[in-house]
Amino acid sequence: MVSVAVAALHERDPERLWPLLAAALPGLFGGDALIYKLDDWSESAGTVRVSPGAAAELRLLGAEDLGLLRAGYPFAALYSAEHESVPVSARQVAGPVWPTSPTARLLRRVLGTHDVLAVPLPQTSTPITGCMVFRSGTDFTDDDIRIARRTQSLLAAVEQQRQLLEHWQRQLVARGAPGAPHEPAEDCALTPRETTVLLLLADALTAAAIGRRLGISDRTVHKHVENIYRKLGTRDRVSTVLRAQQIGLVPPPGAAPLQAPPGQHNRV
Repeated sequence: MVSVAVAALHERDPERLWPLLAAALPGLFGGDALIYKLDDWSESAGTVRVSPGAAAELRLLGAEDLGLLRAGYPFAALYSAEHESVPVSARQVAGPVWPTSPTARLLRRVLGTHDVLAVPLPQTSTPITGCMVFRSGTDFTDDDIRIARRTQSLLAAVEQQRQLLEHWQRQLVARGAPGAPHEPAEDCALTPRETTVLLLLADALTAAAIGRRLGISDRTVHKHVENIYRKLGTRDRVSTVLRAQQIGLVPPPGAAPLQAPPGQHNRV
């Protein structure tokens, strides 16, 4: 997963971050396919996205089957009731009746799988967000679940990066910044992580606060800040933010302060 993490940190398009994970995670857990939902796990709401290997099959499902695909898992009720976002398999929650449940039979028919491992983003409350990994044969083992728990921090970091990049792009578009949202960062050779740090600098966060937000050390934050100064040709926070505003990297003077997307503190 190190290579996936590195690729995610260098990805400038927020829409490509989770597809990177979706392509890599099934193999990590010995699975065959993956579904991820970033907004909700419920019968009636939430956008279902899938790994490349499952996309064609799921596009063939009718409305009734899609409803069953949304509603048939025991995870949302479990996480809402227990408030503990730990990976767990459907068999662990539903017991031995799971393989004969309507949802398991649907998965077997459509994907050739029936066992499911839920990997929620840590510290989520409502809605429950995260992914589900599917496999055939035996249930997920204790080792698989331990790996899933170690992976949760990576999922949270990628989702936080996605939200920050999307929020940044929306603000630039709303303020009429010149060019496409990603072009200024490319011109200045800022990495996506440096861009994220710059956004938080513009929001008046301290290095310690930025480190807590991104899950990195103060020393790493200062290294990113040094790189930003060098690339923008500045020497301090104020001149850096002003320069970034001039070239459209952050909202211009007089704009509302850049803040994290609403609800982000509940998701990561």
